[in-house]
Amino acid sequence: MTMIENKFKQGIQASIKQLGAFMALADTSSAELMATTGFDWLLIDGEHGPNDIKEVMGQLQALAAYPVNAVVRLPDHDVAGIKRVLDIGAQSLLIPMVDSVQQAKDLVQAVQFPPKGIRGMGGGLTRATRWGSVTDYLKYADDNICLVLQIETVEGLEALDGITQVDGVDGIFIGPADLAAAMGYIGQPAHPEVCRVVEDAIQRVQSLGKPVGVYCADPAQAKCYQEMGASFFLIAADTILLRLAAINMVERFRT
Repeated sequence: MTMIENKFKQGIQASIKQLGAFMALADTSSAELMATTGFDWLLIDGEHGPNDIKEVMGQLQALAAYPVNAVVRLPDHDVAGIKRVLDIGAQSLLIPMVDSVQQAKDLVQAVQFPPKGIRGMGGGLTRATRWGSVTDYLKYADDNICLVLQIETVEGLEALDGITQVDGVDGIFIGPADLAAAMGYIGQPAHPEVCRVVEDAIQRVQSLGKPVGVYCADPAQAKCYQEMGASFFLIAADTILLRLAAINMVERFRT
C-alpha cells in the first residue's frame, strides 16, 4: 500500500472552497450518514463533543469509504493526545485556543517525526500505517499532515501574524464564538464589532499567504468572508441539524 494523500490539505492550499460541519454525536452511523450529505469536510469534535480515542477512530473508519475529508479537533495541546490521534489515522488536525507563536511552534513539533519534530514512532502498531502495510509512510507522513490552528482569543489575535508565519502551520481557523466571549460579547458571534475583528483576521492571514477558515452559519456573511480570502468553512453541526429537523417536523404536524 502507498501513502494516502491528504485531499483536505491540497484543497485549502489551492484555495478551493470547502464546506464543513461539526460532528458531536460521537457515533459511527451518524458520521457515515453525514458523509452522504454533500459536505466537503467533517470535523470530528474532541473539544466539545464526547469523543474518546476509539470513537474518533470508528468515525475515521466510517468516513473512509466516502469522498469526504475528515478533520479531528483535539481538546487541547497535549503532545501524547496528538500522537495517538495521528496514530489512528487522522491526517488533518484542528487545534483550539492557540494564543502564541511558541504554542504554534510546539504544535508543529508534535505532528512531525524526528529530526524535524518529536512525534513518536508507532510503526506496525498503528492504523495510520495500516499496521505496517503503507511501506512509504515514514517518507511522506509529515507532508500529508495538515495542521490548522484555531484563533479565538484576544491574545491569539495579537499574535496572529507571528502564528501564521510559523513554518509547518498549514492554516488558520477563526472561531467567532469564543472570540466574541473574549471581547465581552458573549453569545453574540455576529456582533458587528466581532465581525469586524474576524474580517481583519481573515485579511491578515490571507495577505501572509496561508489558508484561512472560519465558522459561519450565515450564507451571506460566509460569502463576504470568502471574498476577503477565507476558503474553508464550518457552517453546521450534526447536533443542531438533527434538533432543527426534529423541531420542524413536529411543528409541521402540530399545525
